[in-house]
Amino acid sequence: MEGWQKIVHNLLHPEHEINIAIAGKYTALDDSYISVVEALKHAWAFYKSKVNIHRLNTEELETKAWEADLKKFIKENDIHGILVPGGFGDRGIEWMINVADYARKNSIPYFGICLGMQVATISFARHVCGLAKAHSTEFDLNTPDPVIDFLEDQRTITKKWGTMRLGDYPAILAPGTKMYQLYKQTLGLTTEGPLTINERHRHRYEVNPKYHEILKKNGLVFSGMSPDGSLVEFSELKEHPCFIGTQAHPEFKSRLQKPHPMFLWLVKASLDASL
Repeated sequence: MEGWQKIVHNLLHPEHEINIAIAGKYTALDDSYISVVEALKHAWAFYKSKVNIHRLNTEELETKAWEADLKKFIKENDIHGILVPGGFGDRGIEWMINVADYARKNSIPYFGICLGMQVATISFARHVCGLAKAHSTEFDLNTPDPVIDFLEDQRTITKKWGTMRLGDYPAILAPGTKMYQLYKQTLGLTTEGPLTINERHRHRYEVNPKYHEILKKNGLVFSGMSPDGSLVEFSELKEHPCFIGTQAHPEFKSRLQKPHPMFLWLVKASLDASL
């Protein structure tokens, strides 16, 4: 029981305290993001750092004064990190994109899960790559720059849920990236070459391969790709303390005894920001 006793002690007697915002559109329901909340607790136990979760309803930022409202929220709650979880539909999307852009420009630790990675990619395309009307075809079928889109072989599938990528899928992490080092360190690996890991998925849209080059040229790092190199699985920014995203749902693999590496990264970066 020694391991469990240590975990419980760390949860009950943390040495630090941080505030992380979960920005989404289902924040009114306490259990909407329960797997994400539990995964943050796992990282809390690992770093002996209590995680206070503040729910930010992005639909409430749907005003011209969104930036002032967001600044006020961050200041009043002393926010150290932001997490944008998965979701479907267009409610609150523009303001998730704005939240991602604000975190990028202000060096606030940011973790995008599935939809959270997609809105961060859209934000990067608009504000860094100069594609002002970039969007996902999930939300705007007529966007001139569909940086997030169906893949060509999905278009012939007529049953809607048949278009989803569900279950465990492999990804190859690129040596030299932060993500690669994070997984190696957390998993206790000594490999020096490309690293293959598996994560669980539940999504339909992908980073459009037609925009891979312009995104990379402007500094978005694709730190993990599908084995055939066509799908972006992980992304990050080099000069940011923590601006990371994944198409997967790593919260489903996190455990108290084995916190997921990406949640550890967010909590550690947020802890560093608080000190």
